[in-house]
Amino acid sequence: MLLSSLMVTNGKATDLYAGIDLGTSGIKVIIADSDDQVHAVASRSVNTKCLHDGWNEQDPDEWWDAVCACLDELAQRKQVMARVRGIGLSGQMLGPVLIDKSDKAIRDVILWNDGRSVEECRELLELVPDIGLRTNCTPDPGVGAPKLRWLYKHEPEILDRADCLLLPKDYIRLKLTGERFTEPSDAGGTMLMECADSSWSAQLCEAAMWDYNKLPPVSWAWEPAGQLRDTLADRFNITRGITVAAGAGDNMACSIGVGVAKPGDCAVTIGTSGVICTVDGSFKPLPDKAFLTSHHAAPNAYLSMGVVMSATASFEWLVSLLGETTESLSDKIDALYKDGRAFESPVSAPWLSGNRTPYNQPGSRGTFTNVSASTDASMLGWSILEGVAFQFRECFLHQQEAGMDVGKLVLVGGGANNLLWSKMIATLLGKPSILPVGRHLAACLGATRLAQVAASFRHTTGVDAVNDVLCRSPKVEFEIEPDKQLFEPMSERFEQYQAIVNS
Repeated sequence: MLLSSLMVTNGKATDLYAGIDLGTSGIKVIIADSDDQVHAVASRSVNTKCLHDGWNEQDPDEWWDAVCACLDELAQRKQVMARVRGIGLSGQMLGPVLIDKSDKAIRDVILWNDGRSVEECRELLELVPDIGLRTNCTPDPGVGAPKLRWLYKHEPEILDRADCLLLPKDYIRLKLTGERFTEPSDAGGTMLMECADSSWSAQLCEAAMWDYNKLPPVSWAWEPAGQLRDTLADRFNITRGITVAAGAGDNMACSIGVGVAKPGDCAVTIGTSGVICTVDGSFKPLPDKAFLTSHHAAPNAYLSMGVVMSATASFEWLVSLLGETTESLSDKIDALYKDGRAFESPVSAPWLSGNRTPYNQPGSRGTFTNVSASTDASMLGWSILEGVAFQFRECFLHQQEAGMDVGKLVLVGGGANNLLWSKMIATLLGKPSILPVGRHLAACLGATRLAQVAASFRHTTGVDAVNDVLCRSPKVEFEIEPDKQLFEPMSERFEQYQAIVNS
């Protein structure tokens, strides 16, 4: 796939852009300007169906209902919505949305954190031994192709009815525009795409038991991929004919939202799951360590992603178990650290949903060691935060070994609001880190940046103009330096953590 020649104009200072982020736990929609100033926000939660241990699904039409509810809320601000000039999307990755000939979803979506298709992963690796070097990762139950093989075995009638495969944010764009499209940052997670050149592969489709002719057209993330339906424009008080960008997978959008778009940039997302996203100028797959590697949502760049399956999900589990709130337990952990007792805490491997990077053990579950009668809530909380930080360190070290040098490190996601947790991560990675303004909305801001580019798209020259938007540095709220006094005891405990997970 060749980069389109294009030009992006700056637009008017009064122009606004809508960014839709389809997360696992909920939908957020923001309206922001070209300086990342947020003018309005709306959000709705969505439900996950946990059918068995490790089986997780969602209803894609519930996503659409939540998006509409957000936009209906924002539509009450008519003067703001009248200034919207483009819409961009970010979405949870890896869940295949199967639609019929009338564009209706025919089944709930098997999510990124679903672990049912372990056997199908083994089968794929036997059929295509080099699949991990061609696609975005080694076969894993979370990605697309193993799920398709599982459906072929257990629900063949679903594949017979399916007319097209989309990704979650593609389904929302279809609802907005009536157009079927995808783009490489998200499509790489199907395992049906040659990630080096972002082209569909008939051989990979055959291995996954999927019809090559039922794949959508591919656009770049920043390109126009349809116009908002007139009926929806009228409903949401938006000008008719505005452009909807192709959009990006959530990890790519999150990175774009804080200007992590050029080789050497790195974003650490501390969300429901955690992801360390390092930008590189070439395709460097690390299948033996279960990294995901796809084209970035920016020109001439790839994103290497080390995945922590349970980040804030681990902390929220403990909060619920102890009957605490996020704030109350965080305060207790801060007090524990200030009192100098943090390193009396147990060491944990908080693998509530298995481990993806670097061990690729979807069936593994979490562990605490050295729990005693003196262990209290704050110690368990410290152990969870530290255990997640240890997983980020493992991922980072493997990327460094592969030659991915990092200059800029940005922390984003809801977990980055915990300054002690952010300090742990900066210390273990040994890099000064910035916490940008609006970091909890980074994926939405990435979507608005993509919308800004798509709305100003012109067929001429100027890739640099795209990067002017996508690489724009965010406003900084905090800067965190690695703590040398913290590093030594955490390094010792990191060795204990590795002994646990390798035992």
